[in-house]
Amino acid sequence: MKNQEPALPFLRWPGGKRWASGLIVDVLRNSLQSTYYEPLLGGGAVFFALQPRLAVLSDINADLINTYCLARDRPAELIRRLKCLPVDKTTYDRLRASDPQGLIERAVRFLYLNRTAFGGIYRLNLAGRFNVPYGGGERTPEVLWRKGLLARASRALAGVDIHHADFELVMESARRGDAVYCDPTYTVAHENNGFVRYNQRNFSWQDQERLACAARRAAERGAAVVISNANHASIRRLYKGARVQVLERYSSVSTDVSKRGQIRESLAVIGPGVV
Repeated sequence: MKNQEPALPFLRWPGGKRWASGLIVDVLRNSLQSTYYEPLLGGGAVFFALQPRLAVLSDINADLINTYCLARDRPAELIRRLKCLPVDKTTYDRLRASDPQGLIERAVRFLYLNRTAFGGIYRLNLAGRFNVPYGGGERTPEVLWRKGLLARASRALAGVDIHHADFELVMESARRGDAVYCDPTYTVAHENNGFVRYNQRNFSWQDQERLACAARRAAERGAAVVISNANHASIRRLYKGARVQVLERYSSVSTDVSKRGQIRESLAVIGPGVV
């Protein structure tokens, strides 16, 4: 592991694993001897808690990956540009409607919207447009520099390989001594599980099946694979034979207060001797 100061996720990411990162890191540390893979990156809470010496991070969300690359390589410029943007609904709506072509401009837009959107939700419509309303209140990107989140994240990301790619392609590189952590969108067999997050193309049940197959192939090559998922019968069938632990958390994502409360999730561990 890297010998450096603690780093925290710099993005607000509903469904992220900051709340369970300590437990997941304990599981991963027992198996990680070489490269850490996180092919469904999102907010990266487990990566930042683990801070491995070697890592490959990836996601199918191009704007997310561009933002990670710029956070790694040009954090000071991101902060300088964000400081120039007023935090108000007019600026938010203008940026939300914009489609900048430059990489730094796209990363600034992503960070601004992430830190000022309602609930920190990342949601695209079918046309691929960000469609979350302005959050207001105390939501501001100022925390990125006031608490040093971006600077510390940049140091943690130094030397890390970051790719825009499908998870299956990236997982094919995992070998003995490597550890893989996956946190997919929690789609279950009936595909009617409430809040589906992140990308224009939802993580389908077919994607869940692809992930389970990719995880078993990686385990057969000697890698350890840890997967967070819904605590649902269809998911348990996908990972039959894996070591599964049930975790509980409180969810406050829904705008409907009656739908908030305790949620049970599963943590499946697949690897040599646990297939």
